[in-house]
Amino acid sequence: MHTVDWMVMLGTLLAIVAYGVWKTRHVRSVQSYLLGDRDLPWWTIGLSIMATQASAITFLSTPGQAYFDGMRFAQFYFGLPIAMVVLSVFVLPIYYRLKVYTAYEYLENRFDRRTRTLTAVLFLVQRGLAAGLTIYAPAIILSTILQWPLTVTTLFIGLLVIIYTVAGGTKAVSVTQKQQMIVILTGMFIAALLLVWQLPGEVQFGDAVGIAGKLGKLNVVSFEFDLSDRYNFWSGMLGGVFLFLSYFGTDQSQVQRYLSGKSLTESRLGLLFNGILKVPMQFLVLFVGILVFVFFQFQKPPLHFNSANVEKLEVSELAEEYAGLEQQYEVIFAQRRQEIQSLMEAVREEDDAAVRASQARLSGLENQVEDLRKETVELIEADDPLAKTNDMDYVFITFVVNYLPIGLVGLLLAVIFSAAMSSTASELNALATTTVVDIYRRSFVRDQSDRHYLNASKLFTILWGVIALIFAATADLFENLIQAVNIIGSLFYGVILGVFMVAFFMKWIGARAVFPAAVLGELIVLALFLLNRFEPEISLFGYTFVLKIAYLWLNLIGCVLVMLLSWLFQSSQRPAASG
Repeated sequence: MHTVDWMVMLGTLLAIVAYGVWKTRHVRSVQSYLLGDRDLPWWTIGLSIMATQASAITFLSTPGQAYFDGMRFAQFYFGLPIAMVVLSVFVLPIYYRLKVYTAYEYLENRFDRRTRTLTAVLFLVQRGLAAGLTIYAPAIILSTILQWPLTVTTLFIGLLVIIYTVAGGTKAVSVTQKQQMIVILTGMFIAALLLVWQLPGEVQFGDAVGIAGKLGKLNVVSFEFDLSDRYNFWSGMLGGVFLFLSYFGTDQSQVQRYLSGKSLTESRLGLLFNGILKVPMQFLVLFVGILVFVFFQFQKPPLHFNSANVEKLEVSELAEEYAGLEQQYEVIFAQRRQEIQSLMEAVREEDDAAVRASQARLSGLENQVEDLRKETVELIEADDPLAKTNDMDYVFITFVVNYLPIGLVGLLLAVIFSAAMSSTASELNALATTTVVDIYRRSFVRDQSDRHYLNASKLFTILWGVIALIFAATADLFENLIQAVNIIGSLFYGVILGVFMVAFFMKWIGARAVFPAAVLGELIVLALFLLNRFEPEISLFGYTFVLKIAYLWLNLIGCVLVMLLSWLFQSSQRPAASG
């Protein structure tokens, strides 16, 4: 990487950290540390909420998702605006009226301390895992690109985050996230413009869109109802709505963002701003992946995108076999590029017969490329059985490092680092807040001074930072990073949301019913997830079917289970007063 890129990347990151520390230098009370001064305007809240959700995984993994699978992933966010409206109308007024630090305080008022503690612990487990993953995911890729040791990259991200999060608490997180989100959106927009600019001279933007469409990459919406399909309209509007209701309504990393607002109105506007802007932003990130796909139809992409794996293979005993695969790939790519030109001409001339013929030939060539990619993976695994061979998350970073001008490489890497820092900072801040307010102060050390709890908050921020770094250092890659974070969330969010749904809308149900329902519901969700990995055949009422449930549905299942079990347990008891 060029010296200018290093200067741009490091300068941007250090400036953001310094700004966060300077802006929060006067934070002296536990309320200011955990909730800020409740003075944030709606646009800062909205950008902070977006930055909390838009981790580095979003900008590393989502373009790769689009490259291989098209725009289907956009359906994941279809339920987001609906969730934001529901939360603004029903949930925010309750939090503001009770003046809570955390979402889980409300549950003690509604049920009891045991239920509050259970939901807080579920949050701490899933968010603690996610915090490690949000550090690890970009670290493993950036360490490959920057040729840093993975441990160094992980520590670099983690320590920068810990410094300003410990220094200024939630306000430091929010004010830095505003700057980070501006850097992120600017960087992705520039990447999209440069992708179009770097296409061959005869290829216009309309041609690029036409090629992507004819090759099946603009498949945004599918109305087919299929529980095993991760991304369709129904999983987004049902499973997705429940996931977002739980994430934005009960996850302290998000609740803490909008509880820092000037007023209920400002917080509502911040949530609605996120609901309106998040979907277009996700379309932008996915479309960048589509443009990378079109770009690599004219510029030969690597046979395997993880360059570290390829470099090891090229000096191994299997180097000659790999060279043979590369020679075959060179011939096929030349044929494919020529066929892409034919497809483009057919689209321009609106010759449907020629388009279909070209699509068929390209499909055959793509199958040959996929066969070569699989053979390459087999060689990599034969050389190193422990190698990470899923290269989807390396697609976008490959374009950034190899094809962007000097200076912009540093900016895009700063985008990825900034996204990692913003999400991790929110998570550490929320983990510390929940630990202090819902566990430490509530159950272990009561009636201490404000200074004591302020220091405890800083110590727990450091502790969770260290735990996240330890998990990041020992974590392993899932099938895809963006899916990994959502899978972890789906294992817990549904049950947490179910507890809150009972609290909000089933006033006749008490603590003795909801607590066992939440425990049993969580066990069932975990069991379904584990069974689903083996796809067992199940016989029920004379019917035999294979258990295969996409992870998004676990949010709906968990929520409904808790509500149904709570109703059953309450019905078996004498009527209990709420609270």
